This record gives sequence, structure tokens and C-alpha cells, in this order.
Amino acid sequence: MIFATGVAGFIGYHCTKALLSEGHRVIGVDNLNDYYPTNLKRARLAALEKHHAFSFSECDIADPAGLRNALGGERPEAILHLAAQAGVRYSIEEPRAYAHANLNGHLEILELARDVEAAHTVYASSSSVYGANEKAPSSELDPTHDQVSFYGATKKSNEVMSNAYAQLYGLPLTGLRFFTVYGPWGRPDMAYWLFAEKIFANQEIEIFNNGEMSRDFTFIDDIVSGVLAALDRSKAISEPGEPHRVYNLGNDQPEALMTLVNTIETHLGRDAKKKFLPMQQGDVKKTWADISRARAELGYSPSTSLDDGISAFCRWFLDYRKSFS
Repeated sequence: MIFATGVAGFIGYHCTKALLSEGHRVIGVDNLNDYYPTNLKRARLAALEKHHAFSFSECDIADPAGLRNALGGERPEAILHLAAQAGVRYSIEEPRAYAHANLNGHLEILELARDVEAAHTVYASSSSVYGANEKAPSSELDPTHDQVSFYGATKKSNEVMSNAYAQLYGLPLTGLRFFTVYGPWGRPDMAYWLFAEKIFANQEIEIFNNGEMSRDFTFIDDIVSGVLAALDRSKAISEPGEPHRVYNLGNDQPEALMTLVNTIETHLGRDAKKKFLPMQQGDVKKTWADISRARAELGYSPSTSLDDGISAFCRWFLDYRKSFS
């Protein structure tokens, strides 16, 4: 059995679905917060609950009693910890929400992993940990001390906390630095969804730093393959002195922001009304993942082009609008 957090979230939903498809039993938790509309989270959850091997508890990961009640006395084979307060810019407005979910919540997952003697715990980090580091592509060996957002600071803290628990208690832990994940069932606060929504409605889209930005856009199916490979990781766990390991999961192919806009325009068959603005606080100009470690140790090999991924998202987006409008 796999214990998974954040199962009603974007990445959590897709990873849980894949685990169930592979024959695993999953106990999932999510607090269903209203950072973005809960009807999307409940729709993801409803799809998972159709599977007989899935059970769910609404639970705050910072509540140790709630986590243990969700497990009902069972000991999971592994823990997949994907729950977090997401969003770079929202962390400027509501930092306490990030301290609660990403710091206190992560601590409780580490304590749970220690209590149940989990064979392996995989958790979500973020490309945001690279902060103001302008070296490209970003490698796991690069410095990550110069944070530009509180969200990035909490994710870096998760890695530091995990490394301490790994060294203190021998806990096998793997952190995954996700790079701009997109696709069907995605998050409405992400740029690609916001652009699609406004282009479809013939409204003006906001393009920051005058469009002079690029991202290592990574399709959800490629991310899922990396997460599942990380759950199966054995090399670093078996090596004495290295029970904690971090990996970049990106596409290793950064695309210009305007390429994203043009691709969405193409697949929606509509032109965008564009408003160009200065750089936002807490943002970075470019992300690019060096995935050589993940390739070598996890067999990670992303294969989805931006055009194919946005095409899949736009098809889903139009169907979703019909179903939930």
C-alpha cells in the first residue's frame, strides 16, 4: 500500500491514478483547500474514488492525529508526499499558509515516515529552490541559497529537513524538483491555464517582463513517469551515507513564454489580446533543468513536445469547460 498526500491536486491526482493502474492500493489524503476552486479538486477525487483500491480521508498534513487516523493502523510500503501550498506569488501575500503546509506539514510527514518505518518516502520539491541562480541549465549540484520567493524558501527548507532526518534516522528520502508542470487536469493559477481561459473569453492576457522569459515546460505524463521511477529508486538508498537524494524532473528544453502563448492560440484557434508588463516580484527569467542525474539513476526520459502537450491540454480544457460551466 502507498500512502499519498495531495491526491486531489494536479500532480497528486495523476500519480495516484498511475499507481492504481499499476495495481497498487493507495490511501490518499488532501485538505481540499480553496486556493483555487474546489470543484476541480473534487472532480479529480471523484475520478479516483471509482477505483476499488483507493480510499480517501480529508486531512490537513500538519495534523499528526489526522494522518494516523487516515492510515488506520496500517504501515505503508512507501509514502508519496505531494501535498503543499502551491504558488510563488501567493506566498508573498499569505506566507503563513506556506509555513503551515510546507514547513509544519512536511515535518509531520517526516515524523510519520519515522514512526511507521517507511521503506521510502518521495516528496515534492520545486525548481524554485534555484532562486536567483542564473546558471543554466540548473544542476542538483548548484548553490540554492539565494531564494527570491518564500515558496522557494519553504521548498529548500523541505530538502534541508529531509536531509537531516535521513542522516539522523537513516530514513530513505527522495526529493523531486519539478519544473513548470502542465497538462490536463492542471492548476487554474498557472500561466498556461490563465492564458487559455482569457484567450477563449476574448479577454486581455498579462505577459510579464515584456515576454522575455522562458520555462522548462514539462508535461504531466513525463512527470508521472519520473515520480514512479523515484518511488522504485534503490541505488542511492542502498549506498551507506546517502539515504537522501534530490532530482530535477524537467523537460531539458526551455521554451520562450511567447512560444507558449502562440501554441495556445494555435490549438484554441483564437488570437490573444496581449498586455505587456514588467517583471513580477519573486519571479525568475528562465528555468532549465539539467536532468542528467535523473536520466542516469532513474531512467527518466521526457518525450512530450510543448506542441503535443498543449494540444492535449486544450482538448481537455474545452471539454472541461463544457462539463463545469
